[in-house]
Amino acid sequence: MKKIEAIIRKSKFDEVKKALHQIEVNFFSYWDVTGVGNEKQGHVYRGISYSTTDIQRRYLVVVVSDDFLEKTVNTLLEAAYSGNVGDGKIFVSEISDAYRIRTKESGQAGIN
Repeated sequence: MKKIEAIIRKSKFDEVKKALHQIEVNFFSYWDVTGVGNEKQGHVYRGISYSTTDIQRRYLVVVVSDDFLEKTVNTLLEAAYSGNVGDGKIFVSEISDAYRIRTKESGQAGIN
């Protein structure tokens, strides 16, 4: 099993959520987070300079089977993409086991 952590633009969240549901990823967790990005310059809007050092994003966590990893990551890459600086990051790590508390199922059955 793999844990996918994605940090995406808040404006792309509904699109990402819909795309995940279309590939039958029906359970994931998410949080609103603030981070610091690589871009150091501010943006000017209507003559007012705004700092972009603190960036509002959405943080998603999805756990999938090994054989579903590539499809899920590709879906995230497509749905979260805007082509602009600050589209986000995706991290993948190994999960040794998972348990469903209600049924006490473990492994693959614990995440489905």
